[in-house]
Amino acid sequence: MKKLTIEELKKIREKAQTEIQARSPEGKDRIVVHMGTCGIAAGARETLLAILDEIEKRNLQNVIVTQAGCIGLCEYEPIISVQKVGTPKVLYKYVTPEKARRIIAQHVINGQIVTEDVLSTE
Repeated sequence: MKKLTIEELKKIREKAQTEIQARSPEGKDRIVVHMGTCGIAAGARETLLAILDEIEKRNLQNVIVTQAGCIGLCEYEPIISVQKVGTPKVLYKYVTPEKARRIIAQHVINGQIVTEDVLSTE
């Protein structure tokens, strides 16, 4: 087995620190996809995949996507929440994959809330 050099160890450390930083929610915009059984039945899985795909296509490094359960508003599923740093959280209703892509472009990137799909703001 080959011994690692100090330089190789430093590169491994830097790579690990970069990966840890990428997973940290500190200072990042946050998107939560509600994935209760009602959400999944209404298409939340496809919405989540569209969000992840759009973030990857646009190489958005400052956005973290998480999942949560049902929030008791099943009739509005799929529901996502978007919270940009320093702004109130916005809940969006009936979020199809197409709407999710629009929310990413308009709200997450340009900071303009997609008002016609808003369920509530906090």
